[in-house]
Amino acid sequence: MALTLRTNLADYPVTKAMKDGRVKSDLVTLDYCGPTPAHNGFKAMVRENQFDAGELAIVTFLQAKAYGKPYVLLPAPISGRFQHHCAGFNIDFGHLDPKDIEGKRVGVRTYSQTTALWIRGVLRHEYGVDLDKVTWMTLGDGHLAEYHDPANCVRLPAGSSIPQMMLDGELDAALLGEDMPKDPRVRTLVPDAHDAAKAWYQREGFVPINHMFAIHQDISRQHPEAVKEIYRMIAESRALTEGGAPAVFPPLGLEANRKGLQTAIDWALDQKIIPRALSVDELFDDVTGSLG
Repeated sequence: MALTLRTNLADYPVTKAMKDGRVKSDLVTLDYCGPTPAHNGFKAMVRENQFDAGELAIVTFLQAKAYGKPYVLLPAPISGRFQHHCAGFNIDFGHLDPKDIEGKRVGVRTYSQTTALWIRGVLRHEYGVDLDKVTWMTLGDGHLAEYHDPANCVRLPAGSSIPQMMLDGELDAALLGEDMPKDPRVRTLVPDAHDAAKAWYQREGFVPINHMFAIHQDISRQHPEAVKEIYRMIAESRALTEGGAPAVFPPLGLEANRKGLQTAIDWALDQKIIPRALSVDELFDDVTGSLG
């Protein structure tokens, strides 16, 4: 009889074949019982073990590992992209270079959001921004109960709209992913952001990971064959992506993602998002680390 796992996984082009049943298994059934959008289930997964398996933001997973939560990674990114374009400002209130945000108020949904980790890291390491000199204006807390924002974070009133506050000049800039306003006044804080991302990729050689697949460690210990099946399903679903897998996307496999994961760890520690350094290898176990 197939093992059934409570699974939180969104609809992406790379997961569509899994979700619509074209890729299935006799060994494991994934019960896609998570919320829409999937990130609304991350807190329940790491705080209450509500799901056996599914995607987690890489920052959420790093925090979960650092605080001793019982999950392990599969070397299977579910989403990822360049992040250089994810910091914006309204040109009507004056031009901003990256270092100009020091001493200013910058909005971000949560300080520990994965998009925010990556774009802040770019601002710090590529443009010399002192992140401690920025006041980060946040809407919510992180996914881990044990985590607390750094001292230079200030909570916005409930119901605030960071995109609108940025447009209105109430915030000097904002870190936004898909929520960046499609407004002619909005400029990217990183100059020529898309060209900068390409140049960065040529040098660094990895696409920043947003979400990866994780599984409860007990499942991996007790049902290693089921875990291998899930990895196969993810790989097959990716191969069946309509139009092919995205050109800009993190690859499968531990070694192929080692540099990206190490950078996420280093930047999370630097930004006070995790309480201790982690090694890439401790994110996996003997079963998941050998996949691919």
